[in-house]
Amino acid sequence: MRKLAFAVLCLTLCANAFAQAFPTKPVRFVSGVTPGSASDTMARLLAERLQAKWGQSVIVENRLGAGGLVGAKYVAQTEPDGHTIMMYASAFTVSTLLSPEVLNPKELQPVAMVATIPTILVGAPGRYKDVKDLVAAAKAQPGKLVCSDAGIGSATHMNFERFRFSAGIEVINVHTKGVSEALTEVISGRADCYFALVFQAKRMVEGGKVVALATGSPKRSSLMPDVPTTLELGYANSDYNFWVGALVPSKTPRAIVDKLHADITAEVQSPQISEAIRKLGCDPLPMSVKEFEALIARELEENAGLIKKAGIKAE
Repeated sequence: MRKLAFAVLCLTLCANAFAQAFPTKPVRFVSGVTPGSASDTMARLLAERLQAKWGQSVIVENRLGAGGLVGAKYVAQTEPDGHTIMMYASAFTVSTLLSPEVLNPKELQPVAMVATIPTILVGAPGRYKDVKDLVAAAKAQPGKLVCSDAGIGSATHMNFERFRFSAGIEVINVHTKGVSEALTEVISGRADCYFALVFQAKRMVEGGKVVALATGSPKRSSLMPDVPTTLELGYANSDYNFWVGALVPSKTPRAIVDKLHADITAEVQSPQISEAIRKLGCDPLPMSVKEFEALIARELEENAGLIKKAGIKAE
C-alpha cells in the first residue's frame, strides 16, 4: 500500500512539474471553421497573447469539414500533452450526436470556455411587429410559415427547434448552405424568420433589411441590449447557448488541463481580450473546468432529446 501511495505521489509530482514547464514546444490551436469567423478570430487573439506569455510559438491551423468534426477528430488523435488545442463551439454537442461514428465526445476534454455568441430572431420588415405576432401567424396557418437556418445541426437550426417546440408552432424549416443564404431568404421575403448571430443581425437591422424580434440566447446581448430574450417573452426552454471554448485530447494530464485553463481564462478576463471579444459581437463567458464539463454533459443530454423529437439527421 505504501509503495502504491509513493508511486501515485511521484506521478503527481512529475505531472505538476511538467505542467509548470509547459509548453516545451510550439502550440497549435486547431480551428474547424474558416478564417475570419468569430471563433477562429478568438483563437487568433488568444494565440497572440499566449505566445507572449509562454515564450513559444502559438499558431492557428484551420481544418474544415463536417461541422468541425474533421478538426476535432484530428486533435483527439494527437499526443495528449496540451500542445494541440481544439477551438470548438457548441456544435460539439450536436455534431458528435449526429455523427457518432466520427467522434465520441469523450475523446475530448473541456479546458476553458471563452465566449458565447448571442442569436437574434429576425424577420422581414413590415411582416411581423413582434414575436407574439409571428407565433400567432404560425398557429393560424400551421405548416405555412418558413424559417431558414445556416445548415442542419447549426446553432441557428438548434435555436429554431427549441423555440418552435416551446412556442408550439409548426413551420417549414429550410436548411441553407450558410449564413449569407439564410439571411437572404429572410431579406427576400422567401422566409419568415431566422436566428441570426448578433453581429450579423445588427448590421442588417441598422440597414433596415430585417427587424429584430427577440434574442434567442439565455441572456440579452451587450451588442443589442434592447432586444428581449425569448425566455423573457414567456417561451420556456426556447434559448440556445452558442458557446466557443477550448478542448484537448481526453488523456491529457489534469495538471496540464488546469494550466491551460488558468492561462486561457486569465486572457479571456483581461481587459484587452474581453473588449476584443465584445467587438466581435460576443460576450466573454469564463467558467471553471468542472462547470464547462457539466455544461457539455447537460447539452449532450438535452440535444439528444431534441434531435430525436425533431427527427434531425446528419446530411
